[in-house]
Amino acid sequence: MRVFKIKAFSRWASKQALSDKALHAAIIETNDGFFDANLGGNLYKKRVTIPGKGKRGNTRTLIAFKKGRRAFFIFGFDKGTRSNITDKEEHALKIFGNTLLSWSDKELNKRIKTGELLEIMEVQDGR
Repeated sequence: MRVFKIKAFSRWASKQALSDKALHAAIIETNDGFFDANLGGNLYKKRVTIPGKGKRGNTRTLIAFKKGRRAFFIFGFDKGTRSNITDKEEHALKIFGNTLLSWSDKELNKRIKTGELLEIMEVQDGR
């Protein structure tokens, strides 16, 4: 399974000290059925803990996700900053996520070369 983060999410994650290792673990858990919410339309909410910040150091990530195929980290927010996304944001993120999920490997590779997407890693069944 290929795993990506969009450029804006990558900038946010860097500011939060959210590592690719933590994102990798979040995708394994999501693929295994452990997530906070299935918002429909291939959009999932998943808490990710930032190492060293304790129990209150959780952030929320929104992932465009197709089990065993592809995952895109498209939005993140800190629990202390906001409690959730709006209905409008959710609708827009579903559309955006499904667009990303529909891209061919050729299109994905093109977007990686332009810097719009960053490939985190490929997640295997064996982890």
